Amino acid sequence: MKTGDVKDNNAYNVLDHWYNTKSLIILECLILGVFVGFIVVLYRFLLDFVSRFMDKYIFIHIKDPHYIPYIIAFLLLSAFIVNKMLSMQPLISGSGIPQVKGYIFRQIKMPWLSILISKFVAGVLCIGSGLSLGREGPSIQLGAAAGKGFCRIFKRKKIEEKYLVTGGASAGLAAAFNAPLAGVVFALEEVHKNFSPFIVITVLATAVGAEFVSETFYGSNPVLNFDIVDKFPLAYYNSIILLGFILGICGILYNNFLVLALDFFSSDKLIKKKYKMYLVFLISGAAIAFIPEITRGGHHLIEPIVDLNYGMKTVLVFLVLKFIFSMFSYGSGAPGGIFLPLLVIGALIGSLYGQLLSANSGMDPVYIQNMVVFAMAGFLTAVVRAPITSCILICEMTGSFTHFLPLTVVVIISYLVPEFFNCHPIYDTLLNRSLKNNNSTYVGAEKCKVLLEKTVVVDSTAENETIKNIKWPENCLLVNIERCAKDYIPRGSFTLLASDQVTFITDEAYAADIKKKLGHLMDDPYLDSSCFIDNTVEEIIEDPVENLIEKE
Repeated sequence: MKTGDVKDNNAYNVLDHWYNTKSLIILECLILGVFVGFIVVLYRFLLDFVSRFMDKYIFIHIKDPHYIPYIIAFLLLSAFIVNKMLSMQPLISGSGIPQVKGYIFRQIKMPWLSILISKFVAGVLCIGSGLSLGREGPSIQLGAAAGKGFCRIFKRKKIEEKYLVTGGASAGLAAAFNAPLAGVVFALEEVHKNFSPFIVITVLATAVGAEFVSETFYGSNPVLNFDIVDKFPLAYYNSIILLGFILGICGILYNNFLVLALDFFSSDKLIKKKYKMYLVFLISGAAIAFIPEITRGGHHLIEPIVDLNYGMKTVLVFLVLKFIFSMFSYGSGAPGGIFLPLLVIGALIGSLYGQLLSANSGMDPVYIQNMVVFAMAGFLTAVVRAPITSCILICEMTGSFTHFLPLTVVVIISYLVPEFFNCHPIYDTLLNRSLKNNNSTYVGAEKCKVLLEKTVVVDSTAENETIKNIKWPENCLLVNIERCAKDYIPRGSFTLLASDQVTFITDEAYAADIKKKLGHLMDDPYLDSSCFIDNTVEEIIEDPVENLIEKE
């Protein structure tokens, strides 16, 4: 690094750049949202096109023995292409959401161009061929990769990257489900684990941009266009408490069985693992031919369930088959999400539970529809452990907030049950597996310096404590404290208060570990979050820390 560049890259100049470019970052996020919207709309269009082609071709020709070899050949070729793409880029496996989280927390690399291309093509082949997978997970990963690509193409600073990546993930979910609020909340609650005001406005900008594009092509109607006219009466709330408990238990079973499926497909038991993808594609072809209701995400199955077109026996058969096929599809590592399959399985559980109540306890059958909606949100919460996202997503997808209170009751209970049994959220489990199984772990450079900005949380260890009395992690230095829009030099006698924004500098190689150690600086046993909320303000600079100390 040239001597003349030192002044432009010290901590204070980096902070000055950050505070003076916030409006520009919001504009960039809005532009990125439009770009991601086009990507996801194209992805949805190709999925629909391939799905219609496969359904029509197999339905028409499955009974003609002359065409069966061609159908099998297409499925095997698709499986071959997907296998090749997975071997070249393992980070496209599954939904992609754990990989995005890993990148946000500086645990996994994200080669954006290869992920963008491979995930797009492999996702179309897998979901289009009928595997029980959803489009939302790939859409989120595509959006996140596009966010990083935006930074690289337009040569934006590192300080802007994490906001654009998080915003891209939000835009992906918003465009996939026509649910901008759910996209915003999911990015905050699950991906970023942060509700700071600036992150809210950046992800909101990307979600709005993506939703504008999505509505331009697909209209503004909810993805699940049905209405629940009758409000759920208070007299039946005891039944939804039991429903929440059942969904919590089912969520635990789903997570455990999914881990078993992943273990099976990653081993050579019964069949060598390189051939198991071919088996899954052949099973998918048979499912399209004989029981298409359980294929793909299952959007086409939810509305008939709500309309009460199926009796208890049929619902039970669909539930068992959809569950098993989802285990096979996701366990194989095929690129695709679990959001839609989770919603379908939840809807089936709710329909079965509602019909049993109606038949045995005298509940009015009209409320079976309500049970279906409640169970969709509850089961998603039990598996993913993102309760706010679940509530907002279901309300946006159904186009109605009239059932928000009972929906919230079910979500709370279905959240608490897995927590009581110490069942970890599925995306955290999948992220840990991904870190163990791939060689794309992020390793920073010791010569590069990174700025980390944290916000002190109420009742944390740091609150009302002087800087000198706090045992800070090694290899990091406090460089600035912002309180009420005013900057303070971090002296040992300075007392931290709630909502103070504290800026640290550390080596890039230590950044992820520093975040974890700061996360353990807390006294409140009821909180899982750290005493600092990670705002992921980062900028790589090459000055030695000693130079910064001298300048201060």
